[in-house]
Amino acid sequence: MKMQKKQFRIGYLADHLGVEKSVIRFWEKEFKVYSSRSGGGQRFYEEKDLNKFKTIKILLYDKGFTIAGAKKQLKQNGVPILGSHKTTLPDTIFEDQIFVAKMKNLRSKLIELRKNI
Repeated sequence: MKMQKKQFRIGYLADHLGVEKSVIRFWEKEFKVYSSRSGGGQRFYEEKDLNKFKTIKILLYDKGFTIAGAKKQLKQNGVPILGSHKTTLPDTIFEDQIFVAKMKNLRSKLIELRKNI
């Protein structure tokens, strides 16, 4: 029996990412993420799309990239912006970078606190 790919509606993506549906639609246009459509025009996204949107959110919200900067970063890391979006950057790459940055920040704060004691 053939297994179907897991598909998500825009509402699920928006809730999962903590953004409005309009943000997903905007990112879809800006980052050329092409969703499949039902006969009635309803958007359906796959796991790879969800992962790409997670990466986009990290770049824009957590790392402070501009749209242009996020596009450039994704392109440099092998995530095509124009054309096919078959390859997505694993979340762990950015999660590891975010973790390291947070630990460095925490270390700096602890050193500063120690100086003030």
